[in-house]
Amino acid sequence: MEKEENQNITDKNHQEQGKETTKPEENLDNQIEQDTDQEIKEEAKEITPEEKIAELKDRVTRTFAEMENQRRRFEKEKEEAFEYGGYSFAREALNLIDNLERSKQVLETDEKLKGTEALTKSLQHLDIIKKDSISIFEKNNIKPIESLNKKLDPNFHQAMMEIEDDTKEPGTIIQEIQKGFTIKDRLLRPSLVGVAKKTQKKAAKTEETTENSETK
Repeated sequence: MEKEENQNITDKNHQEQGKETTKPEENLDNQIEQDTDQEIKEEAKEITPEEKIAELKDRVTRTFAEMENQRRRFEKEKEEAFEYGGYSFAREALNLIDNLERSKQVLETDEKLKGTEALTKSLQHLDIIKKDSISIFEKNNIKPIESLNKKLDPNFHQAMMEIEDDTKEPGTIIQEIQKGFTIKDRLLRPSLVGVAKKTQKKAAKTEETTENSETK
């Protein structure tokens, strides 16, 4: 009796082991079937020769467009490098103009030289050098900014002070402290200027008149 029971238990164990050993094989078969189905679907979705040609044409068109854009960027960068390559040098060269102006101011304020022929000749000589320098600058597209009697333009002028002057509209440039310059369409340096403003007494009177008219 015991032998029969032991035999039954052994048979059951073998059956269970057999089931367990067949599971990986079944999984493998299922995976193969799924892969096969996927390959069949992909083959079914394979594009036609016409679609391939259209895709290649699109890629070629995009490639040529990108090449053209790169060529244009290169040409622009090359042109700007040529036009503005002397930008730093030009800024340094402006010191020459500044030094000429300072020298002229020193000579003009020297009491010992006032009214002398030496002063007149020196000033004439400095003016000639300045004009020649500006002429050379202009040939290289470096031009002075017009400032005096112009309205203050923040793009080209930098206001350093306000000067009371009732003969000019407020904000009008009436003094040029340092001349500004442009190179092509770029600002090389702004003009340092003084602008007109109303006198304090007149400004106060204007405000009082405005207040009285409002109360009426």
